[in-house]
Amino acid sequence: MDSSKYALPVGTTLDRFIMRKQEDFPYATGELSQLLRDIALAAKIVNREINRSGLIDIAGAYGDQNVQGEDQQKLDVIANIRFIRALRNGDEVCTIISEEDDELIQTGNVQGKYVVAIDPLDGSSNIDVNVSIGTIFSIYRRVSPTGRAGTVADCLQRGTHQVAAGYVIYGSSTMLVYTTGNGVNGFTYENSLGEFFLSHPAIQIPQSGNIYSVNEGSSDSFSPGVAAFVKQCKGQQFSARYIGSLVADFHRNLLKGGIYLYPATAKGPQGKLRLMYECNPLAFIVEQAGGRSSNGASRTMEIEPQAPHERCPIFIGSRELVERVEAFLAKEKAAEATELVARA
Repeated sequence: MDSSKYALPVGTTLDRFIMRKQEDFPYATGELSQLLRDIALAAKIVNREINRSGLIDIAGAYGDQNVQGEDQQKLDVIANIRFIRALRNGDEVCTIISEEDDELIQTGNVQGKYVVAIDPLDGSSNIDVNVSIGTIFSIYRRVSPTGRAGTVADCLQRGTHQVAAGYVIYGSSTMLVYTTGNGVNGFTYENSLGEFFLSHPAIQIPQSGNIYSVNEGSSDSFSPGVAAFVKQCKGQQFSARYIGSLVADFHRNLLKGGIYLYPATAKGPQGKLRLMYECNPLAFIVEQAGGRSSNGASRTMEIEPQAPHERCPIFIGSRELVERVEAFLAKEKAAEATELVARA
C-alpha cells in the first residue's frame, strides 16, 4: 500500500523560503531575512487579534485620531503596538514611519541598518462589517551612519530605493505577499500549524483586465481625464469592484487583472493615499509582478518624497490600463495648455 498519500507534503514555509532566497538580497547578511521574519511574526499576532475582535470588545472606534485626522479604531492602535514592538525587539530597524504616529519612531537600535514605513492596519474601519483588511510595509536601507538614531533623510527615500515591500491581507484566509526585487511571492497562513506556506509563487499580474476600482462617490470632482477613462471602462462593460479596503482591492486586481484608482479630488487635491507606506510599497510589488503604478504623470516610485505622511494620487494595476488612464490625463493636460494659450 502506498502510504505517501496519507502524509502529503505541506509545502514550503515562509522561513525556509526566505533562507533559500537570501542570496537574492543586495546585502546578504541575514539581517533583512530576520526583519521579514519579525514582520511575519507580528502579522500572526495581529491576525489572532482580528479573528477574536468580536469576542473581546476590541472592535470599533478607539476615541482618538491619527496624524491624518482619521478616527482610530481600537485595532489600529493594537496593530501599531504589535508591529513596533516586533521591530524594536529585532535589532535590524533603526527608525519607523507609521501611519498612526505623527513623528518618526526611534527604536533605540542605533546599529540597525534598515528603516521601515508601515500602515499597520489599512481599512480597519471595515472590521465591524467583516470586510478584508491589511497591513502594508516598505523597507529601506538607511543612508546615515550607524551608531546613532535614524534621520529624516533615512526615511524620505524614493520608492526606487526600497529593498523589500509587502502586505498582509486578513480575509477568508490570511496571506503575506512580498518582494525583494526578484519577483513577487504569496504565502497563506495555516492556523493549526502557525506557519505561512508558499501558495502563490512568482505572481504575475495580467497585462490588461476588465475590472476598475474607484470610489465613484467622488465622481463629481474627478478631473476630465479620469472621468473620461471611467466612462470608457463603463462603455466597455468593465466590472466595477471597490471594497474600500486598499489591500483587498489591490490584491484582487493583482491576481485577476484590473486597475485601482485614487485620483486627486476637490476634497483631496493631493490624493488620499500616503506615498511612503501605501503607494510606494504597492508600486514596488506591482512592478515586480509586471504591472505599473503612476500618479497620472510620473512613475510612483520616482516621486521625491517631501514629508513622512505625504499624500499622492495613484493609478495602479495592469500595465495596459494604467497607460490608458495616463493617456487620458496627458490629453487633459494638453487641452488645458491649449486653453491657456488661447486666453493669452
